[in-house]
Amino acid sequence: MFDRLEIRVVAPGPRFAAQLRFWVNGEDVVGAAVGEGGRGPFAADALPAGGLSPFRATGEARRLELGEPDCTGGCCGFLTAVVQRFGEIVQWSDWEVPWAAHTPVPYPPPELHFEASQYDAEVARAEADRWWQVSR
Repeated sequence: MFDRLEIRVVAPGPRFAAQLRFWVNGEDVVGAAVGEGGRGPFAADALPAGGLSPFRATGEARRLELGEPDCTGGCCGFLTAVVQRFGEIVQWSDWEVPWAAHTPVPYPPPELHFEASQYDAEVARAEADRWWQVSR
C-alpha cells in the first residue's frame, strides 16, 4: 500500500511568509517532527512562480528541507529527507530530524513510498494553486 501526500500552504502571518506543510496519510509530517511552532519551507521557494518545484521527484536523489523548529534550523537543525523516484515509486528516506538540548532525541519518520502518479499530480496541483500570492 502506498502513502498519500497532500501539500498545504499555510497563509502568511505576522512572523512568516506563506509556508508549506506536508500531510502524509492524514498526518502533518512537519508538525509531528519539529513540534509546536515549527514551520515548513516558504511557499515562494518551494513553489517558484514560472518554475518547477524542487519537490518534483527525479531519478537523482536530493536532500530537501521539509521544515524547521520555532528556534530556526540554524539552531537545532532542519527536518530533511532524501527524495528520489524509482520508476513508478517516489521515496522519502534518510530523514534528519531537528534536535534541541532540552528535548529528547526525536525519532525520524519512517521511509515513505508514494505512487508516482499521485505524487506528481499533488506537486503539480500545489505549483498551480497560487492563492497565497494574492495581495490582501
